[in-house]
Amino acid sequence: MKSFLMTATLMSVLLFSVRAQYPNIVIGISNSPNEPSIMINPKNPQQMVVGANINTYYYSGDAGTTWTEGQLSSTYGVWGDPVIITDTLGNFYFFHLSNPASGDWLDRIVCQKSLNGGQSWSNGSYMGLNGVKDQDKEWGIVNPYNNHIYVLWTQFDSYGSSSTQDSTVILFSKSVNGGLNWSSPLRINKVAGDCQDMDNTVEGAVPAVGPEGQIYVSWSGPLGIVFDQSTDDGLTWNDTDLVVADMPGGWDFGVPGIYRANGMPVTCCDLSNGPYRGSIYINWSDQRNGINDTDVWFIKSTDDGATWCQPKRVNDDPPGKQQFFTWMTVDQVTGFIYFVFYDRRNYNDNRTDVFMAVSRDGGETFENFKVSNAPFTPDANVFFGDYTCVSAFNNVVRPVWTRLQGTALSIVTAKVDSVYVGLDPDPVPSSSLSLEQNFPNPGADHTCFSYKVHQPSVLTLKVFNIMGKEVATLFQDKMVPSGKYIEYFDISKYQVPPGIYIVTLQSGERTLQKKLIID
Repeated sequence: MKSFLMTATLMSVLLFSVRAQYPNIVIGISNSPNEPSIMINPKNPQQMVVGANINTYYYSGDAGTTWTEGQLSSTYGVWGDPVIITDTLGNFYFFHLSNPASGDWLDRIVCQKSLNGGQSWSNGSYMGLNGVKDQDKEWGIVNPYNNHIYVLWTQFDSYGSSSTQDSTVILFSKSVNGGLNWSSPLRINKVAGDCQDMDNTVEGAVPAVGPEGQIYVSWSGPLGIVFDQSTDDGLTWNDTDLVVADMPGGWDFGVPGIYRANGMPVTCCDLSNGPYRGSIYINWSDQRNGINDTDVWFIKSTDDGATWCQPKRVNDDPPGKQQFFTWMTVDQVTGFIYFVFYDRRNYNDNRTDVFMAVSRDGGETFENFKVSNAPFTPDANVFFGDYTCVSAFNNVVRPVWTRLQGTALSIVTAKVDSVYVGLDPDPVPSSSLSLEQNFPNPGADHTCFSYKVHQPSVLTLKVFNIMGKEVATLFQDKMVPSGKYIEYFDISKYQVPPGIYIVTLQSGERTLQKKLIID
């Protein structure tokens, strides 16, 4: 069902007007969004979709420069844990928890499908419904060799129960017909967890597909990080739970300023034609170095999961700072591994940046780099969600995270392209200042002005009518560091009537102009 809300918000390419190697783009701000999931369409990398709590989706057709927002609805209910994936035909799927009008909360896992790049969604199908137990924390993936969809999740006998009679298990289901129907859930773990949604609960099952169609998955629980696999399209799984890493302090831990935090694992496999094809990777965070030193960790297997390396620390700062809410993906064209995580290495308080790391050598070494343009300070009274996310395809990389400004939450991405193939992502032209055509043009209730500054400058941005009368001043005599910026123009706020106008960007004696049409 199509639902378009606040297109102006969604066109908001509101960069945090500071120096930036990686432009930050606000995807959405309405309905207190958090816990984002993002996916680039490999069939058309200009097409991207993001899902956020509780029921918001965003889609872009220009590689994440502008976004349109909608509210997801289903007769099965929509209740968070958003997961976005694509199939081999370029269709998008939005998995989430349920909250039906009639029935029990969390009674199933719901899958809704989009055939048009995230613009509209089916009512959905579902898996895991048994009328009694709670279904939670799902993740899905598509097998690129047969287009089968695999989903794994945690089933609670009774969510939050402290009874020793209640337990959690990891369930698996698949669809062989594009999400129309789902197989009966199959339990794959051998050691159950409790139902308290803490360290001894089994959670965090994120699947990956191997080069011969194997299904890999890991999760956290009372044993630490456990790995399992199927070689027959999910019909059977390993006879034992293989413990591949310890998790000192458990997966449920505290980070100052965060309502709740976790270090549950993410599993990926290299399907590229590069030298590390077939390598399996697991990424997580824990507090083995103390409650004031949460770190991001990584292990890999190069023998189909039989053996694993010792944990490697991904963040490369000195000990003693917090890195948390990590996510990982593999660019299946280049084989590069990308990580995104919150990072406090630059501060002695709760101010938080967003960092990424990249490995080009199969997880042997990691290069860290900051992608957020400005720090923010989270508030422990504001729910921040349980994860970040990142998607990559052929050197187009889009991390996504939740940001808090004051009391307002927003979903943000950064354009991380070309840098790691030896190209300059934003070559500096001979001119020290440039003004691009506004978008959308014509504009109705809003438009955006994009400009580049190649050396620190004092700038003025104004709008004039065709008679030369000033109708709006967006800023005047403002010191602007070098970088690329986009200024949001609220046409209704300035009460500018329809017509033809001129936008001017002035630096000293130099003035750049573009024609602006307002409907």
